[in-house]
Amino acid sequence: MILTTHLDSALETLLDHARRAAQNSYSPYSRFRVGAALRLSSGAIVTGTNVENISYGLTICAERSALVRAVAEFGPGIRLAAAAVANLNAAASPPCGACRQVLAEFILPDAPVVFPAADGVRIIPFSELLPLAFEMKLK
Repeated sequence: MILTTHLDSALETLLDHARRAAQNSYSPYSRFRVGAALRLSSGAIVTGTNVENISYGLTICAERSALVRAVAEFGPGIRLAAAAVANLNAAASPPCGACRQVLAEFILPDAPVVFPAADGVRIIPFSELLPLAFEMKLK
């Protein structure tokens, strides 16, 4: 895990996309505005934002929003080369457990994941973010 104040230009661009996506957040209940940006192995960048519901269990996080959009736009064969999460609340926001597991279906194990932590911006390979992802081999 890397704690950093400097990102390479590709990850900084991805993080900027996530910040812009957070501006479209629908978060009237928590007011926690989150955006995510995914760089596909093709180089395309897809963004998403959190969409809350009065029944919190039906809320969709920014990471899953971006992933669903990526599949809808590019198909189920996509692979994620990097992911970035940002929020407009100056708070820590690593991907939640549900988002980590959903990302695991599509993300490359060594893909960097960038997110705000309590002590600064962190970069961590996905395999370290979710080391024991649930796996199922389909026939």
